[in-house]
Amino acid sequence: MSVSEHTRPTPETLLAKLQESKAARLRVYIGAAPGVGKTYQMLEDAHALKHQGVDIVIGFIEPHGRAETIALISDLERVPLRRIEYRGIVLEEMDVDAVIARRPSIAIVDELAHTNAPGAKHHKRYEDALELLDSGISVITAVNIQHLESLNDAVARTTGVRVRETLPDFVLKHADEVVNVDVSVDTLRTRLRQGKIYGVEKIEQSLNNFFRKGNLSALRELALRHVAEDQAGKSHTYREREGLAHPVIPEKVMVCMASRGSAKKLLRTGSRIAGKLASDWYAVYVETPREEPGRIKPKDFAALEENIRFAESLGAQVVKLQARQVADALIDYARRKGITHVIFGQSARSRWDILLHGSVINRFLAEVRDATVQVVPLEDEQRVAGDETDWLR
Repeated sequence: MSVSEHTRPTPETLLAKLQESKAARLRVYIGAAPGVGKTYQMLEDAHALKHQGVDIVIGFIEPHGRAETIALISDLERVPLRRIEYRGIVLEEMDVDAVIARRPSIAIVDELAHTNAPGAKHHKRYEDALELLDSGISVITAVNIQHLESLNDAVARTTGVRVRETLPDFVLKHADEVVNVDVSVDTLRTRLRQGKIYGVEKIEQSLNNFFRKGNLSALRELALRHVAEDQAGKSHTYREREGLAHPVIPEKVMVCMASRGSAKKLLRTGSRIAGKLASDWYAVYVETPREEPGRIKPKDFAALEENIRFAESLGAQVVKLQARQVADALIDYARRKGITHVIFGQSARSRWDILLHGSVINRFLAEVRDATVQVVPLEDEQRVAGDETDWLR
């Protein structure tokens, strides 16, 4: 087959591109925390679209009393909100049916993770946005990184605050564009002190709690990583569709650690390699049914917790996968994340043992051809304490 034949779009690809050009589009502005300027940036872009002749309206906006935001709202058409009485209080929510009846090209829908008042058409605002998209109306919206459902536990551990309103990850995956609105930690804290985010009565409490420097730095990193991964995924899909070669990407290192025994040798190796390659790296373990909470042995659970703490201290992103078959989970994760360098631990096993139980390493080598695999022999004392590669069978 010639190169031109290999890269020529298929009929299915052409159809997908045609449908893509006609479909309503979703643009999400994402940020590390309140006050970074997501809504402001969204409204500035809305004005630019209006000046270009695009029919754009506000479905819902929450200015939070910020003068700059209120000034940007005044020149844009607003679809009247739906008033809902609940327990003697009148609440206002976006009127989805009214926006659809107005049929603009684009609707602005702020606070995507918001929970609607009882009696609203949908329980969550992201469901309102999805209905607009299904009706052929493009949506631009905003959300903070801490509202992503998959990050809920990580954000709670980092900030000490459990975010109650969350957004399923599939909504952002559905987005055609994800725009990161970013400012430095010091700039954000200065905005808070100046009363540009919350009222004066909340400033000191916020500075000493959610808006601590460590919290904001961690949230900022989460936002930057998410947008980078989103862009990498969209770029991969685009290049596959267009028949283009994939660009050289940074190395991604995965250390496969077990739910038992010490994994420190493996993690040190992973940290050293990741440092040399200036790359992201992941400490991954698979929770099989026998290692679920309540079933895992206390000794193994303690070792796992120690491995996780050590991995995090070295800068790894710890990932827990759940599966009956360890090999299936590791292979799938490596493919999804584009892992380029994998580190396994290997204890001494007889040929009969390998024939009887199989080998995760052998399966991985057979099915993942575009990753470098490094096998680190385990020391005898580690195997005495608990064979950390027992599940690699």
